[in-house]
Order: sequence, then C-alpha cells, then structure tokens
Amino acid sequence: MSKDEIWMRAIKENTVEALNDALIAGCGRDLIHMAEVIHVRQLAAIADEISDNIDAKLVLIAGPSSSGKTTTSKRLAFQLLAIGIKPLIINMDNYFRPREETPRDESGDYDFECLGALDVPFLNLQLRQLFDGYEIDLPSYDFKEGKRKFNGNKIKMDKGSIVVMEGIHGLNPDLTPGIPPENKFKLYASVLRSLTINEPDDTLYDTRLLRRMVRDYTFRGTGPEDTILRWPKVIEAENKNIVPFMDNADAKFDSALIYELALLKSYADNLLRSVPPYSDAYPEAVRLLDFIMNNIAALTPKEVGLIPSSSIVREFIGTSIFRY
Repeated sequence: MSKDEIWMRAIKENTVEALNDALIAGCGRDLIHMAEVIHVRQLAAIADEISDNIDAKLVLIAGPSSSGKTTTSKRLAFQLLAIGIKPLIINMDNYFRPREETPRDESGDYDFECLGALDVPFLNLQLRQLFDGYEIDLPSYDFKEGKRKFNGNKIKMDKGSIVVMEGIHGLNPDLTPGIPPENKFKLYASVLRSLTINEPDDTLYDTRLLRRMVRDYTFRGTGPEDTILRWPKVIEAENKNIVPFMDNADAKFDSALIYELALLKSYADNLLRSVPPYSDAYPEAVRLLDFIMNNIAALTPKEVGLIPSSSIVREFIGTSIFRY
C-alpha cells in the first residue's frame, strides 16, 4: 500500500488503527493538511447556504464545551467575507445579567449556564434595532465586577452585512423570540465524528475533555484535577441547555480533526500524571492516560509545527491567529 493510500484510508475509516498506521508510515503532514481542508470545505459550504437564504440577518452558532465554536464563528466570518457578506460579530457573553440578578442552581451557586443568566429582552431589543437600520452601542461585561458596561463600541448594519453570534443557547428559540424565524440561520458545531476503537462514540466526549483540559491549564490557570471534577456538571448543563435544541439547527459543523488526539497526547500526558492518587479525579485521569498512551501514536514535533495558525486545535494549544 502506498503512502497516499495509507493516509487516505485513515481519513475514510476514521479509526485508531488506520490513524496509527498512517502516523507510523510518516503521513502526519498529509493527515493534517487533509483534515484542515475538510474543515475549510465544510465552512465554505455553510457560508454558501447562508448566502442562499436571502432573509437571513442573524447567524446563531451553538455547541457544547470545547466544541471549537468560537474558532468556528471566526473562520465562518472569513468565509462570509470571501463571498461578499460582511459579518458583524456579537458576543453573547456580553449580555449576562448583573451578578445580583443571576439565577442560582440547586446548590445555591450562580448558574451562568442557564438562559435566565442572560438579559434576553435587552439582547432582542438591540438585535431589532440593528435590523431596523439603527446604530447600537454594544455592551461589554465585566466578569470581575459582574456588571454590564458600555465603551462606545457602536455598530450598524449595512447592505450585505449579517450578525454572527455564538453561545450555548444559540439554538434555543427562547433566546431570540423577538426575531422572526426566517431571519435566523442556526448552526450547531461540535465533535460529531468519533475516532473509533470499538464503538462509534468511543472518543466523542474524551476529545472534548482533553481539549478543555489542555486549554484551561494553558490559558485559564485551571489544573487537570479541577477540569475532570467539573466535567460531569458541564455535561449535565449541555444535556439541559443544548441537546434538546440540536434538531433546530439549519446546518451542522463537525469540528473533529482526525489527527488531534495524536496531538493532544503530548500535551495531556504530564497533566494527567499530575493528578494525585487520593483525588476523586484520579480514576478518570488513569483511564484517559491509559487510553491516549496505549492506543494513540503521537505526532512528531515537526508535524505539530505544520498545524495552521487558523486551525481549531490552536484554540486549545495556543499560537492561534485569532484572539479569544
């Protein structure tokens, strides 16, 4: 079997065995290139679909934790620009209610994941004003103070422009009740295709958990133990706030990259080994460590250097061209 046949088999089958065979054969560069091309083609097709919807004024992008939805929104914005549509980016997080108005969960903690944590009426007011041709003053949210602020960041829709907004509630119709359905294009982004070992869903959750662990340690000062312990509540919130609305999506974007577990392996190794044996997170750390160390071959440092700065995985490992 030629090298081209080996890496093409890996792309087609999407199995750990085929991935490892391709990496051992020195096909890492080809896998990276082709996986990124597949992402570009997906996003270009979605941009074309948005363009074909002449009534669309608002693109809503939703997805679970570590799905890559932030990078997806930024890359989609460039695809829209390429076909003559000017995207206006709105950050859903800037519409949080003041801290004292934030609902609390069953434990008495602030529930920032629920829809009630957002000032839905104000968001809809600003969207309607934009669509009616008015200039609006975009808010920002000071998470330290728990307050909304205005810094003179004003935007106005021009002919050929469209609003792009991402956040976990994007597919929930109760987020934008003041906007007619025909004016909305809804996109669901997540790891949709599993790198299989035995069962189809083997690595869907593990990929996102490893992404989050690496990102939170690198950029947010959160250790792997805390990430693992918080993960069940993250999944619980997703099942409550995202999963019930998945069928509302007009399109889906698969943010999975066939090579990424081979990449994340080198980042997660020492992080997982740092979880102490007495921790409640230890069994899960051991399971993940066994999974990536005993099943997945690794990319070489040279191959890692070939990953584009616009790649979704750069959101988690760093050196992305985008700001987060």
